[in-house]
Amino acid sequence: MILLNNILIMIFIISNIMMFLSIILSKKSLLDREKCSPFECGFDPKSCARIPFSLHFFLITMIFLIFDVEIALIFPIIPLFNMVNFLMWTKISIFFIIILLIGLYHEWNQNMLNWIN
Repeated sequence: MILLNNILIMIFIISNIMMFLSIILSKKSLLDREKCSPFECGFDPKSCARIPFSLHFFLITMIFLIFDVEIALIFPIIPLFNMVNFLMWTKISIFFIIILLIGLYHEWNQNMLNWIN
């Protein structure tokens, strides 16, 4: 028990020394507001936060995330080929790809894939 207390005290002392040294040796200055401000995708952090943002870029981002997740869902289909027979594997794969194509068709009809509105 005494050994554990000594180890915990040493860890506490070493971590405080390291934090104190990092504060002393850091090159940050409190006068430099530009470095202390958060960077938000090229927007000026000192201007109004409610500037208009293009909805089209947001929709493109959502499409990318949806297809990115669907690609991650396709990966388990590959090892499934060894576990089930070929006909069952083909049905599962075709069903999943049909769902992807229906989503792509819907996005095409909504003109989400056009860059020029």
